[in-house]
Order: sequence, then C-alpha cells, then structure tokens
Amino acid sequence: MERHCFSFELVPGQEQEYDRRHRAVWPELLAALRDSGVHNYSLFRNGTTVIGYAECEPDAATAFGQVAGTEVNDRWTAWFADLIAGVQGGHWQTHYSEVFHLA
Repeated sequence: MERHCFSFELVPGQEQEYDRRHRAVWPELLAALRDSGVHNYSLFRNGTTVIGYAECEPDAATAFGQVAGTEVNDRWTAWFADLIAGVQGGHWQTHYSEVFHLA
C-alpha cells in the first residue's frame, strides 16, 4: 500500500462550484475508485489550492492508472476541466514525497 499526496489549483472564482460538485460524487465513480485500489481518499481545499490524499493498492500509479481507464472517470474529468487550472496542459498536479508517517 502506498500513501499518495498531491495538489492542484482551481481556476479562480470556481471554488464554490468545485465544492458543490463534490457534495454528490457519482456512485459509479466511487465504485471505480474502490475497485481500482484507491481507499481512504480525501480532498482538502484552501482558496484555490486543493490537496488530495489517498491510500492505494498496490501503489498510486497502478490504482489511479486503472481508474483513468474507465468511462466514468473520463466523464468526471471532462466535467471538471473548466474548474481545474492547467488540466488541459497535462502537468496540472504536484506530487509530494512522504517524509514522515505516524501510525
């Protein structure tokens, strides 16, 4: 299992819409995440900065790679493309290395 942390930026002015859309995440997307090995997944927002954390089996690249290959993820990603800054450019997420963990 790999703990995975990342961040990205929202388009300024889209913070409330981003929150609103996450109040009812589609059940089929939740199932795809779980089925792909993504668990204990949280998103935190401060202004336009979003930080994500997930525990992934066997690792983040494999788990999120499986999710990325689903039709529901394609629809979700397209629905959020207008809210996330730089998503069209390809390098819109910043990944963080774990340096400490208290279990």
